[in-house]
Amino acid sequence: MQVPTHVEYERASSVDEALEMLSRAGGEARPLAGGHSLIPMMKLRLAQPELLVDISGLTELSYINVADAELRVGALTRHAQLLDSAVAGERLPIVHDAERVIADPIVRNWGTIGGSLCQADPSEDLSAVLAALRATAVIRGAGGVRTVPAREFHAGPYETVVEPGELLVELRIPLTANTGSAYEKVERRVGDWSVAAAGAVLTLAGELIEDAGIGLTAVGAPHFCAPEAEEFLRGRRAGEEAFTTAGQIAAEHSNPVADQRGPEDYKRHLAAELTTRALRKAFERA
Repeated sequence: MQVPTHVEYERASSVDEALEMLSRAGGEARPLAGGHSLIPMMKLRLAQPELLVDISGLTELSYINVADAELRVGALTRHAQLLDSAVAGERLPIVHDAERVIADPIVRNWGTIGGSLCQADPSEDLSAVLAALRATAVIRGAGGVRTVPAREFHAGPYETVVEPGELLVELRIPLTANTGSAYEKVERRVGDWSVAAAGAVLTLAGELIEDAGIGLTAVGAPHFCAPEAEEFLRGRRAGEEAFTTAGQIAAEHSNPVADQRGPEDYKRHLAAELTTRALRKAFERA
């Protein structure tokens, strides 16, 4: 039987109280939201915090709204809430594409957006989505509030830039006109972690690509993105030739690891193919 080591537990009634609890314990405390990522790691003793600060009741961090041409999502928003959001689906279809293939309804009803991102799993879907969208993470601590681009949020596998005593409190996603987006994923079975996945965001100026965002997950892409492929696309005429070449560039700059989900060459092939498919669908939606 897998059981965690001994851990203290405190429940926060406000963000300020949660920050105080986390700061007091230093690097030995972890916030607990949905728990779908943290608890299994504790059972395997891959994570051994001395204190769990339960923030699941902080309703002030659960919201989806539009302000200053951005979609703003509270860190404690559940996956199911984001999937049900009409504004997210209409303005950012890539978000709904990804949420439909994240785990299963039970996990989506309880797991939180912030918890998924802070887990920083290399196969996490929303990390690639937010990288493609060039979102911004809002982090709050005793010293105030700071913002970090989503592409700089992850410091490595299972590591983020959130410091001890800080909390991720919000995600801000720009809403841009003449933009389409899509997410494509291959998984071994429904709800599984990605074998490979790609997200694409295209902003058009007539038939030309004004800007592009490409997010990749499970294929070893640094910071979950493909900047070389994005640069190739800017200023080019949208079409199959450009999309296919961009997919090949994205694959060339990925660094997949062979595991039980497949060998490196298969995953690199998927990176190219899924990037092309996502770009094609994003163009159709733009």
